[in-house]
Amino acid sequence: MKIGWTRLGVVIAVLAAVAATWYWYGQRNASGEVKYRFGKVERGPIQAVVVASGTLNAVTTVQVGSQISGQVKEIFADFNTPVKKDQVIARIDPATFELSVNRARADLDAANSAVAVARSAHTAQQAELGRVRVQLADALRDLERKKSLVEKNYLSPAELDRARTLYDATREQQKAVEAQIQVNLSQVDSAQAAVKQRQALLQQAQVDLERTVIRAPVDGTVILRNIDAGQTVAASLQAPVLFTIAKDLRDMQVEAAIDEADVGRLRVGQAATFTVDAFPRRNFAGEIRQVRKSPQTVQNVVSYVVVISAANADLSLLPGMTANVRVVVDSRGNVLKVANAALRFR
Repeated sequence: MKIGWTRLGVVIAVLAAVAATWYWYGQRNASGEVKYRFGKVERGPIQAVVVASGTLNAVTTVQVGSQISGQVKEIFADFNTPVKKDQVIARIDPATFELSVNRARADLDAANSAVAVARSAHTAQQAELGRVRVQLADALRDLERKKSLVEKNYLSPAELDRARTLYDATREQQKAVEAQIQVNLSQVDSAQAAVKQRQALLQQAQVDLERTVIRAPVDGTVILRNIDAGQTVAASLQAPVLFTIAKDLRDMQVEAAIDEADVGRLRVGQAATFTVDAFPRRNFAGEIRQVRKSPQTVQNVVSYVVVISAANADLSLLPGMTANVRVVVDSRGNVLKVANAALRFR
């Protein structure tokens, strides 16, 4: 009886092993079965497309700075403010610059007075020279007359000596006056040069005073304001940026980074479309305006900036938005086509 139970256990164990082996092989064959997905070959149009991402920007963006240092007194423009060319958008406290103008004007008046004094002295010396010349002519005539009288023994030689001494003294006086006139002329020239210098300083002070008024250089919209009333701006080697103005937000552009492998297929004038995350169901149309030749290298990946026009009549597009660009670089019509995935096996 014991031997019968043993045989039964052996049979059950063998049957269990056979069942397990059959199940394992069945599962292995099922998982290793090769399955195929089929794609239909159709006839129709086909396109080659270059896709990239880029950033929307205004075509012209102007940074408005300050060429002088001072405290911001008033601000007349804020974010999104439309402005016109030469419109006042801020003012720097002009008090210090007004003092500089007044000081420069006073210095100019003093320089003009110095010119007047120098010219007056020159005029006086000219009159003195005329008087001395008359005296010299009289002394010369008297000397010649006395020479004749001495030769005829009508006059003593001592009188002739006195006449010659007077003539020589008058001639030296004339030379001294002429030398003084040259000095006066130099003084006039120097005073006039000082006037020109003071005029230049006054003009510079007036220009600096005018620069306290910050004006919009173009028509456009303020997209960035970097200052507040009471803030001090310091103009050193580089003018601080107070405002950023987009010239015309109705005409924008996308600056997209195109991989070097694709840039050779792009040309100026090619049509392009793009979408933005703010309006995912809307396609915007444009065309390539420029393919920039300067490379951009990031982590050994070379790309080139392509500029694409972006009409924005309804002002829905905003500077800084990310644009998903699509450019059709080639197309064929009525050709046999199949899904690209059908050409790849794994």
